[in-house]
Order: sequence, then structure tokens, then C-alpha cells
Amino acid sequence: MAKVEKGIVFNSNKMIDYAESGVVSKELVHNHAGSVTLFSFDAGQGLSEHTAPFDAFIQVIEGKMELIVDNKKNIITAGESFIIPSGAPHSVNASEKFKMIITMIRG
Repeated sequence: MAKVEKGIVFNSNKMIDYAESGVVSKELVHNHAGSVTLFSFDAGQGLSEHTAPFDAFIQVIEGKMELIVDNKKNIITAGESFIIPSGAPHSVNASEKFKMIITMIRG
């Protein structure tokens, strides 16, 4: 998967489209320190409960997402962010389509 060209201005919202009844991801940066990934979720899609070994910084850039962390529902809208603590069980539900950026930093 091609990464984003460095040293240029880009619009994250325009870098990824929605897929009917699907989830799309585009890795923007990936190296030994971590990764930054852009996602789009169509309405009705989601991710089942899982954990990650590192904190995950979520930024919603379009729409509204439902993020369940440790059995607590959080509604995050465009312009808002959330940090999922390492090891916390979490899942994603898309009651409407949305786009987000997730930043994972190892260590």
C-alpha cells in the first residue's frame, strides 16, 4: 500500500472514499515507532471488540462514531478525539458513515 508523499499539503478527507457496506483503511505512516491510519466506515459497519498493546489516539474527521471502551459507549463527532488506553477492550459501531484517523505509538 502506497504511503502519503511527505513534504506536501494534503486533505485527509479527500484521501479515502466510503465503500458501500464496507470499511476502508489507508495507512498514512508506518515505521518502528508506530502508525497513522485513515479509516472510513459505511453506516451499519463496525469492528468487533479487540485490544491493542499501545495507546490509540482517535480523531474523527467526518461524521459521528460510536466507540465502546471497557463497556462504556462514547459518541465522538467530527473535530473530537479520544485516547483508547493500551489493553482496554474496545469496539466500533457506525450508526452513520464516518471517517477517522488512528495514531498508534509503540513504547
